[in-house]
This record gives sequence, C-alpha cells and structure tokens, in this order.
Amino acid sequence: MKIRVFAIALVACMVWSVAAAQVPGAASAAPAPLGTIAALDVQRYMGTWYEIAKYPNWFQKKCVAQTRAEYRLQTDGTLQVINRCQQDNGAVDEAVGQARQIGAATSPKLQVRFAPVWLSMLPFVWGDYWVIDLDEDYQLVAVSEPKREYLWILSRTPTVSAAAYEALLARLKNQGFDLDRLERTKQVW
Repeated sequence: MKIRVFAIALVACMVWSVAAAQVPGAASAAPAPLGTIAALDVQRYMGTWYEIAKYPNWFQKKCVAQTRAEYRLQTDGTLQVINRCQQDNGAVDEAVGQARQIGAATSPKLQVRFAPVWLSMLPFVWGDYWVIDLDEDYQLVAVSEPKREYLWILSRTPTVSAAAYEALLARLKNQGFDLDRLERTKQVW
C-alpha cells in the first residue's frame, strides 16, 4: 500500500512539474541549462547509496532517517531501484521502481518511475534522474533534473568527510543550486 501511495504521489509530482513548466514567463529568470557528468559507468554505479542531503520534497516527507537507495542492473538493461527510509514510528518504508538510461550506454541521463508497470508507457510517469556530479571513485554523487527542483547528495557510506561535502556544495552552487534549501539526512546505524 505504501508503495502504491508513493507511486501515485510521484506521478502527481511529475504532472505538476510539466504543468508548471508551461507557465508563461517562468523561464525568463532560469539559470543556464543543467550540466551532467561526461559519462556514467552504470555497472560501477550499481549497489547501495546513502542519502546525505536532499531538497525536501513531499514524497519523502515521512522519511526521518536511514534513507538509502539500492540499484540493481537487470538482464534487460534497465535498473531496479529500491528506496528505503525509516519513518518516525520506526517502520521502514520501501518503494521499488525502475530506471532506464536515455541515450548512449555511457549517458549520465536516466529516467526513473515508481508507478506500476502497466503505466510505464505513459511518458509523464517517468522522472528525470541526471547524474550531475560524481567523484572518480564512484563514492559521492549529486543527482538532479533539468529544472533543479529536486536534488539528492548520495554516498557509498552513511557519512562523508566535511572537506568532500563542502567541495561538492561549491560545485553545486556553481551549477545554480540554492544550497539553503538542502536538508541533511539523519543516518543512524
């Protein structure tokens, strides 16, 4: 049931994003187009990533700690995405989705959906998932989408060094992100 609610909420968010993009004059103050990393080695990206910080969003509103994502390469070339977090009552919430790479085999642009498979033919159930910053060791990543409405900082470990985090924040600021919107994630292990 929780996954269904999460999927419906994600679909509603994407529909709202499309509608908001069509507001006249909305693009007049937009920053430069969002850049991505040059290439993504999907196989190296697989595994568990811990959420270090994010822009608050309504579909993660009940997540209070231990937020993480697991990526698994499927035989058809898509990725299974399993997002988990702890809620304030101690329960673990889980959402299972699918991601697909857009473009070349090294493209850092993916799309993800948490809607049911039978809705996957509808373009609005897919959300952009762009890898915009990634260290060469595949240990710290920033993920967003073209409008910069969403932002996640993920790490292979539940914590990152202050120096690595601050350096990443500086790069994100240069890409036009509002760092005041970032919310640190509580990782209790």
